[in-house]
Amino acid sequence: MTENSIKSIKLIVGLGNPGTEYARSRHNLGYDLLNMLAERHRISLREEPKFFGIAGRGDISGHEVRMLFPTTFMNLSGKSVSALAGFYKIAPEEILVLHDELDLLPGTARLKIGGGTGGHNGLKSIVSSMGNSQNFCRLRIGIGKPGNHGEVIGFVLGTPAPAERKLIDAALDEALECIDIIFSQNLARATNRLNSFKANKE
Repeated sequence: MTENSIKSIKLIVGLGNPGTEYARSRHNLGYDLLNMLAERHRISLREEPKFFGIAGRGDISGHEVRMLFPTTFMNLSGKSVSALAGFYKIAPEEILVLHDELDLLPGTARLKIGGGTGGHNGLKSIVSSMGNSQNFCRLRIGIGKPGNHGEVIGFVLGTPAPAERKLIDAALDEALECIDIIFSQNLARATNRLNSFKANKE
């Protein structure tokens, strides 16, 4: 898949965990961004048991797009993605996944095509469920990482401090704009803009 073929994207997936206890956690930023996108484009989402998630269909810059929140919990996200993608015959390279990223600092976000999972359990599940294909596009929202590797689980499931959350929200706002640029222009322009963005610390 080339950067200019991104207009063939047919499914946008927001990764997170269901339940109010996870609603503001670092691990739910994919959910947060997809919610913002659905609200902007007035796309209604509803529970879809056969897809193990909450899904909807709408239009972004003249392109029909499906949206999906897996409700399987993060480690089984692929069960939901593969169910919907299989039903509608959507290939891995036609999928954009929104997710949190330990290897990026808060206040940053990046677009990339393919690559490894970086230890992200949601991505691991999707790769496994899609025949080990890594050829989907990812929008990575930076959360930083704790000093001790043993603290990662608590860290990603925790809530950012207010100053950190402000940086993350700025990155989410920029990511939202860049998703629109993907569809109204192309992935190259969106990537150049998003990958050079860094929220200002006050």
